[in-house]
Amino acid sequence: MVEDIFYAKNQKTIIKVSQARGIALLAAARARTPFYSFTPLQIKQAVTGWGGAQKPQVQEMVRLLLGLAVTPRPDDAADALAAAICCASSRKILDKL
Repeated sequence: MVEDIFYAKNQKTIIKVSQARGIALLAAARARTPFYSFTPLQIKQAVTGWGGAQKPQVQEMVRLLLGLAVTPRPDDAADALAAAICCASSRKILDKL
């Protein structure tokens, strides 16, 4: 599962993120592993019910959905867990179709 690339003001950052994403997609393709891609809006929608949710709202919902005692840290960990929750819920929906 990879997060779709979003607009970034820093061009160096977007290039590095694009390169890392490309490597992840190549590795998945070589391993013949399906991959899923979601936008930040889709991830927020799946986790909080609202695509415009702020980071603290997403973090709190990740904590609640996973039954964690504390909010995952660093922020990137909560983001990754939110993406995994989105992927899992999307796959459940697709399997029902």
